[in-house]
Amino acid sequence: MRFLLVFLMYFNLYASTLHLATSANPSRLNPLLATDSSSAEIAGFLFNGLVKYDKDSSLVIGDLATAFKFENETTLLFTLKENVLWHDGEKFTSKDVVFTYETLISPKIASPYSSNFRFVQSVEAVDMYHVKVTYKEPYFKALETWMMGILPEHILKNEANLMNASFNTNPIGTGAYKLKQLEHSKNIILSANDDYFEGRPKIDEISFHVIADPMTRFLMLKSKSLDIGSIEPMQFERQLSEAFFQKFNIYEEISHSYTYLGFNLRLEKFKNPKVREALSLAINREELVEILFFKHAKVCTGPFLPATQAFNPDVKAPTQNIQEAKRLLKEAGYDEKKPFTFEIATSNSSPIRPYAAEILQHQLKQAGVVVTLKVMEWQAFLNMVVFPHQFDTVLLGWGLSPTPDPYMFWHSDSDKKGGFNLTGYKNPIINKMIEESQSIVDREKISGMWKEMFKIIVEENPYLFLYIPNSITTVNKNIKNVEPSLSGIWHNYIQWEKEEIQ
Repeated sequence: MRFLLVFLMYFNLYASTLHLATSANPSRLNPLLATDSSSAEIAGFLFNGLVKYDKDSSLVIGDLATAFKFENETTLLFTLKENVLWHDGEKFTSKDVVFTYETLISPKIASPYSSNFRFVQSVEAVDMYHVKVTYKEPYFKALETWMMGILPEHILKNEANLMNASFNTNPIGTGAYKLKQLEHSKNIILSANDDYFEGRPKIDEISFHVIADPMTRFLMLKSKSLDIGSIEPMQFERQLSEAFFQKFNIYEEISHSYTYLGFNLRLEKFKNPKVREALSLAINREELVEILFFKHAKVCTGPFLPATQAFNPDVKAPTQNIQEAKRLLKEAGYDEKKPFTFEIATSNSSPIRPYAAEILQHQLKQAGVVVTLKVMEWQAFLNMVVFPHQFDTVLLGWGLSPTPDPYMFWHSDSDKKGGFNLTGYKNPIINKMIEESQSIVDREKISGMWKEMFKIIVEENPYLFLYIPNSITTVNKNIKNVEPSLSGIWHNYIQWEKEEIQ
């Protein structure tokens, strides 16, 4: 409690600081290497891509580019804005775009984002403010690829090892905010960029407080030591008073993410499809959603999000069938005397997932499955379990783009160091479908292929798709000009203002 009071007393002194929380230290504030949610969130304030989605995530619009056009199916031309400065005052030019591309495809770095550029044949600086991108063949995500943050060539051109460069914790970008302070396990402070090409943000600073404990984050939010925060359904339904709702606006929408239990398919015990099907039939997804979310979520039925062109509404979630699960396990060689045993690994960065793991453990026990649990701090979980593939199963989630890219998660080529095919899923049919789909620009045709992939992947159970949570965001009523949209609240954050505290 004393810790909480210190936060309250100290941070209320700064009327033009937006106080946020992050559950873990960012690993690398470099858009090419920001693979964890904390790093990606903070890097988003520091860097820009050539393009971005509009506020409803329905159209691609310019960001660092003032204009773009397809000269033909394989040639994309960008005209860059001429009023963009890096945080150190140097001009942004086409050289930076070429440098970013060459860095991303270099063997010197391991980045899952490099797969987005595999169809690029060349990137050419036509002149200081024009870039020509030539593709080997038509690519359905040619524009979205260039939402990747651009790096400064003048700072990094002589960097021998970008993976371990000081730039990753002292970044120089073009974004609306600059990095002012990075104190691991304490504070990350961003300051407004006076020279931002879209105009200086109206809030002077953004302070990210690194708070691993979910309850501490919740208490800080209740005390108004945080201006914006996500709250869990149980907190929303049972733990907030009327006074809280007088201080905060609530914005709720289905999130662009899902949670899954992923099997390590490299392990012999998970290679039998009967085992994976049995485990899927042993769990009750509806019960999971009801207990954890009080109806502020929905059951996830597959790898692509609802309301996108890739979603297959004909694929339904399995209904729990304990007897059938036991029968399949027996056929696979498991029974009461020789139970199937495995471990679920997850992180405590989410207050929900450790409870979800316990519920899964209980449900699977009904089918005779013995489950042990491992709950870890986020960075340790990523570095010791997830990326080195040292797990039986992982309880994790993905945040996804409105335009899915199955290659990143489901193609066998993405089962590599730094890749997002964490489970080691390999299916030659899916590989071929992904490869064929990527050169299709007809959205109706590619939609049909995505839906077929959706069906095949679900049938093979590389993941147990669990739930899609609602995003419940609370915003201090002192923050003005917040305009909720289909993409959320952050699209116009440089226009936000924070009222002075009296």
